[in-house]
Parts: sequence; structure tokens; C-alpha cells
Amino acid sequence: MKLFHVSEEPGIALFTPRPSPQIYSNIKGAAVFAISDEMLHNYLLPRDCPRVCYYAKTDSLQADIGRYIGDTDKKFIITVEESWLERINNTKLYLYEMPSERFEQIDEGAGYYVSYETVKPLSVLPIDNLFDEIVERDVELRVLSSLKQLAYEISNSSLHFSIIRLRNAD
Repeated sequence: MKLFHVSEEPGIALFTPRPSPQIYSNIKGAAVFAISDEMLHNYLLPRDCPRVCYYAKTDSLQADIGRYIGDTDKKFIITVEESWLERINNTKLYLYEMPSERFEQIDEGAGYYVSYETVKPLSVLPIDNLFDEIVERDVELRVLSSLKQLAYEISNSSLHFSIIRLRNAD
């Protein structure tokens, strides 16, 4: 299993545990966060970019799959706001591979892992074209003028979802 930390900062030699930006009942203090390779696509965008990410679970309702996923051949959907397209196009990210044995899973569906120790990355890979990188990962990238209605609807659906940085949405 591969785990990654995504950053807009190059050259991070050590990751030091920090307080979580959100409340998770199963986080026991300051932590270093990592994401599984399978769910990495949710973080291949500028840090502050609002996004609604979702996919069908085995028990998702066909009506929800039809309405929100549709006939795409992609497993995952990420929707961003039109006003962020230029920033997405101009952002360079750094993919830090983390030593998986130092992390514990806190959310299987979202692919979240934490470590309570300082972590030295195994390697770093720069990502220059975020659009290409996302599409190569079985993801359909969609664009709306505003995410708020979609976020509300998806959060009340039977799909698995991750709504990230909605506070930055138009």
C-alpha cells in the first residue's frame, strides 16, 4: 500500500505532527496526514480549492448513481468551480510518498491515514499538470459555477463523498 502527502511546498524534509484542521473523533492529538494511492485524486488540486468528490458504494441507490454519476466509465467524480480552473491549471503540486508502516487508517472510504510521529518522506514527485494527473486516475472532472447545491445533495445521497474546502466556494 502506498501513502502520500500532497503539498504546494517543495523540499519538505520532515513532516511534523500538527493539530487536525477538522475534528475527527478517532484522532488522538497532533498528527501527520496521508492519503491512500486509491483516493489520492481528491487531493490533486490546489489546497484551498473547493471540491465535491464522490463515488458509488456497493449499497448506493441506483437512483443516486444515475442522477449524480450517470453513464461515465469513470469510477470517481470530482466537481470543482469554474472560477478555480485557472488556478488549477497554474498550480504545481509535490507528491510526497510516506512510509506506510508509520501510519494508521482513520477513514477507509476517504483513504485517510495519520501518524503521531515526525515522518521523513521516502520520495517526492512534482506534478505540473493537475488535470492530466487527475484524469489518469479513473476520475471524471466536472465543472459547475457553484458547488453549494451539489454539496448539499451529495451529502444527503447514498454515495460515498468527500466535500473539501467548501468554505471557499462561491
